[in-house]
Amino acid sequence: MSVLCYNKGCGQRFDPEKNPDDVCTYHPGVPVFHDALKGWSCCKRRTTDFSDFLSIVGCTKGPHNKEKPPEPVKPDVTSSGEKKDAVDPKPKFNEYIISAPKPLEAIRRPSADEPMVRMQHKVSASLKQALEKLKLSDNTTEKKEEDSDEIKIGTSCKNGGCTKSFDGPASSEDVCSYHSGFPIFHEGMKYWSCCKRKTSDFNTFLSQEGCTKGTHVWRKKDTGKKVVPCRFDWHQTGGQVIISIYAKNSVPELSYVEANSTTLNIHILFEGEKEFEQKINLWGVIDVSKSVINMMAAKIEVAMKKSEAMSWARLDLPPPVSPPKEDNKEKEEADSEDEDE
Repeated sequence: MSVLCYNKGCGQRFDPEKNPDDVCTYHPGVPVFHDALKGWSCCKRRTTDFSDFLSIVGCTKGPHNKEKPPEPVKPDVTSSGEKKDAVDPKPKFNEYIISAPKPLEAIRRPSADEPMVRMQHKVSASLKQALEKLKLSDNTTEKKEEDSDEIKIGTSCKNGGCTKSFDGPASSEDVCSYHSGFPIFHEGMKYWSCCKRKTSDFNTFLSQEGCTKGTHVWRKKDTGKKVVPCRFDWHQTGGQVIISIYAKNSVPELSYVEANSTTLNIHILFEGEKEFEQKINLWGVIDVSKSVINMMAAKIEVAMKKSEAMSWARLDLPPPVSPPKEDNKEKEEADSEDEDE
């Protein structure tokens, strides 16, 4: 007559008279459930699926066991909800206490006054090719300008609001009526910041006579570098935070990123004369020595190594909210006391 084997992980029926020493494959340990993982204390295999856990093959061979393990004693509960002491408090199986690893201590936020270090940068082949093409085109345009220093007939005056054109050397002696300010378009109205004569018609705006007198300017002035806004975005992985700055044809020799553990200073020169600057107080802590700038033709990527493998809630750390001033509270209390009197 066959009986059921009660070894953990077996569950087969066997004949007690035919029970060799290696016929049963079972788990001598106890089931372990920790952090959604399920397994046996006697072997290392773990799974998140309960059906897979039940089908884990035993790690030990031995004879079948027909003795049913005793059920654990349930403590009696009184009407008041208090538990009575169990008659036999001894455990029915060996207990294994598995302690989880201690959590890592959080990294203290370093001071923002740490010295700034320039990040190392890598220049892509696409950016090198784009810069070489730009240099060739700049050289040809400079040569053309050097060859033709004379002002062409019909060249319009570069002063804002002036409609005069160059007709010859005598044109430079004429008085130029222009607007010294800049055009403003706001809520359907158009006007110059210097005289503020508002109109909704664009042709009327163009025909407004200048409010300043001076000399004509036939050549565009070289304004040099111009600080402009530039679109940038960021994303993160488990160990890095990457900032993408969409600045085309950046100049590696004149562009840099300075950083310490918590602060980032970005200075990018791109498209010849455009300049982008941004200072960011970082949400988390970075390792500057393992961070790098990747310069490409269409954009720049600032890849920052996280000092702590954790998810950032945002890129920048918001400024601390100042608590309400106590002086205002004292003033209000004093005013209320005066009113009571």
